[in-house]
Amino acid sequence: MAVDRERVAAAIRDILDAIGEDPDRPGLRLTPGRVADAYAEFFAGVQADAAEPLAHTISIAHGPAPETQPSGAVMLRDIQFRSVCEHHLLLFRGKAHVAYLPGDKVVGLGALAKVVEILAARPQVQERLGEQIADTISESLEARGVLVVLEATHGCVTMRGERQREASTVTIAARGEFTEPAARAELITLMTTAGRE
Repeated sequence: MAVDRERVAAAIRDILDAIGEDPDRPGLRLTPGRVADAYAEFFAGVQADAAEPLAHTISIAHGPAPETQPSGAVMLRDIQFRSVCEHHLLLFRGKAHVAYLPGDKVVGLGALAKVVEILAARPQVQERLGEQIADTISESLEARGVLVVLEATHGCVTMRGERQREASTVTIAARGEFTEPAARAELITLMTTAGRE
């Protein structure tokens, strides 16, 4: 089911009224509809299948170019994402770094970014988001190992409470061979520091 824009707009009118505002004043008259449109975008991943972008794989052994099979991990860094914290419904945003150690299947690099986008477009917590990305890639590609590092800043930290504007959160999710710290150490270095001078 898609986001019910009419219900969202009605709820936003109620919220505006509840905080003491007039939802019919000129500056706010269109706000409920605008928020409904934004929520339709922010939460487009709620009913989406995050594994779907990984459905079109190439067999390493039997594919069109077996001579190009990777001998190590495939990594995509700096995937920009934004999500909504399920605790306060405030945005959090950052970068995802994703690596996998192929079994027999590889996938187009854009598919990895799409998995991140779909799973981020739900009410989330960063820790679960990384785990879901790792599980989706591991299961769909039958990868020998998956590593997901997320770096994000959270509105609930930067905009409320102590307001730590520079604080960021880093989470790591690992599957298969990358559950061993020594096996993932080089990748984490490449994900977070290489080429960052």
